[in-house]
Amino acid sequence: MSSSRAPRIDWLLMVAVLALVVLGTVLVWSATSARDDLTGGDPTAYLRKQVVNVAIGLVLMLVVIAADHRWVRMVAPVVYLASIAGLVLVLTMGTVVNGSKSWLMVGGMSIQPAEFAKLAVVIGMALVLAERAAGQWRARVGLTDVVLMLIVAGVPAALIVLQPDLGTMLVLSAVVFGVLGVSGAPRRWLVLLAAGAVTAAFAAVSAGLLKAYQVDRFMAFTNPGLDPRGAGYNVEQARVAIGSGGLFGQGLFDGSQTRSGFVPEQHTDFIFTVAGEELGLVGAGALIALLGVVLWRALRIATRTDDVFGRVAAAGIACWFGFQAFQNIGMCLGIMPVTGVPLPFVSYGGSSMFAGMLAVGLLQNIHLRTTTPAPTRYTMAADRPVRLVSSR
Repeated sequence: MSSSRAPRIDWLLMVAVLALVVLGTVLVWSATSARDDLTGGDPTAYLRKQVVNVAIGLVLMLVVIAADHRWVRMVAPVVYLASIAGLVLVLTMGTVVNGSKSWLMVGGMSIQPAEFAKLAVVIGMALVLAERAAGQWRARVGLTDVVLMLIVAGVPAALIVLQPDLGTMLVLSAVVFGVLGVSGAPRRWLVLLAAGAVTAAFAAVSAGLLKAYQVDRFMAFTNPGLDPRGAGYNVEQARVAIGSGGLFGQGLFDGSQTRSGFVPEQHTDFIFTVAGEELGLVGAGALIALLGVVLWRALRIATRTDDVFGRVAAAGIACWFGFQAFQNIGMCLGIMPVTGVPLPFVSYGGSSMFAGMLAVGLLQNIHLRTTTPAPTRYTMAADRPVRLVSSR
C-alpha cells in the first residue's frame, strides 16, 4: 500500500549532518590557524580547503538523493569495482603517509580509496542479500549467502591489509559483523566469525605481520605511560587537551594545547581534542549528541523500509558511522588504540567527507523510496498471512 503523503527527506538527519559539517569546519580552522608549519603562514588555508571538500560532498549527496532507486542498485557493482581498482592502484603507485601506503596523488589532490571501500562493502553486501531476497522483506540466509557476502567484503579488506591500514580494517570488520547480524545470519555463525577474527588477530601479532609502529601503538594503549615521548605521546597530549577544557572550554581559537601544536594530527585524527579543549564538556557532548542523531536516523530508516537492499545498506552505514566515531573519540580519550581513523563529517579530509556524504545521500534515497510506514513481515497467499522467517 502506498503512502498517503508525499515523500520528504529526513530533515533531522540532514540538520544533524550539516551541523556536524559546520562544527567540524570551524574546529579544523581553529586547529590549523596558528600552525604556520602546516599553512605556510596563511591561517585560512585549511578552512578554504575544507569548505571546498564540504561543497563537493554536498553535491555528491544531492546527486545520490535525486537518483532513481533502481539506478542506485544498478550502479552499486560499478562503485564496488571502482573501489577495488582504487585500492589496487594505491598499492602500485600510492604515497606512503605515516607508515601506510594509503594515498593516491591526482593532480594537486590526494585521494584515500580505503574511505570509499567502506561504502562499497556496505552496498556490495546489501546487493548480494537483495538479489537473494527477490522482493521479500527478509530472505532465508544460508551458508552460500554468508560466504558470498564475506567474499565481497574480503577482497577490499585484503587489499587494505596490504597497505597496511589497521584503522580501516577495524571499521570494515564492524561493518561486516553488523550487516551479517541484520541480514538474519544464524547467531552461531556470527559467534564463529568473531572467534575466527580474534584468532586471526592474535596469529598476526604472533607471526610479526604487524608493523613495529602498530605494535607500539597497541602497547601504548595498554600502558600509555610506557613511552610518553614515543608511541604514547599522542594519547597523553590528547588527554591533556581534553582535560584542560573543563565544562565550557577555553573558547574557540584560544585552546592552549591546540595553538601550541602539542597534539599531532589534530585537524584530522585528533579533531575531537579541539572540541574538548575549546568547547569543553558541553561542546564535546553536543558533538557526540549530533553523531547519535545521525545513527538514530540511519537505524530508523533501516527499520522502516520494506526493501532488503535499503534495510541492509542503511544498517551497514549506521555500523560504519557508529564504530568509526567510537574508535576516533575512544583513541582521543585513551580507551581505544590509536589507529588513525577520521571522525565522520568533522575531521579534515576530502575522501572521508565525500564517502560520508555519499552514504548520507544513500540514506536519504532509501528514506524517500520507502512506501510503507513500517516494514511488514507478512505476505498474502490464498487469503492467508504467511510469515517470512530467516533460518537459524
